Amino acid sequence: MLIIVLMFVILGIVFIRGKGSFLIAGYNTASSEEKARYDEKALCRVMGGMMFSCAACFVVMALSEVFQTIVLLWVGLAAFFLVIIAGVIYMNTSKKIKRK
Repeated sequence: MLIIVLMFVILGIVFIRGKGSFLIAGYNTASSEEKARYDEKALCRVMGGMMFSCAACFVVMALSEVFQTIVLLWVGLAAFFLVIIAGVIYMNTSKKIKRK
């Protein structure tokens, strides 16, 4: 579980620095015209925040093993799905990311 957390943290660092847009599914396969409608650096920063949030969710899930309680596992899973859903909605509706 900690290896997954480490991977999310590394991806978060890459994205926060404004790099790694080729790793974002959908963006890397978009046409040049469609890519021009997005602020690449802002998109990467949001993805970086999502990666750090996902890492925190996995830490909570890992703590469920340490403390032997299923509640932390469910809390971590619920938070993970909420982060993903909220992040995708934000990326698709934010005026900071989408250009006109």
